[in-house]
Amino acid sequence: MADKNDKAAPKAAVKKAEPTKSPAAKADKPAAPKGTPTPAVPHVRGRHRALVGVVRSDKMDKTVVVEVVSLQRDAVYGKYLKTRSRYKAHDEKNQFKTGDKVEIREHRPLSKEKHWIVSRLIEAAKVE
Repeated sequence: MADKNDKAAPKAAVKKAEPTKSPAAKADKPAAPKGTPTPAVPHVRGRHRALVGVVRSDKMDKTVVVEVVSLQRDAVYGKYLKTRSRYKAHDEKNQFKTGDKVEIREHRPLSKEKHWIVSRLIEAAKVE
């Protein structure tokens, strides 16, 4: 038993040194008065996909149909093929018109088929 105590004593005696914080490090951050609210930071849950497309229809109320064209490589031939997808996106103010190039972002479901929202206008439609 004396052997076990001898081996345990050095392990207990060895203590890791904690890094000391200098007083200058504390002085870098100005202390905010207590009771002051922290600035509001927008809280985003995860990343939302963003797509760029062209408005194809604006006939619905507060909804636009956005067509997104992307290139996908064919598995066999390696040739790039255009694929198009149409998404219904929420347009609160009915401000986007047919032909506008817009960015849409993923959103919680707003209706059966609508779970995208128009985030910004990239390019207005050309009027001829």
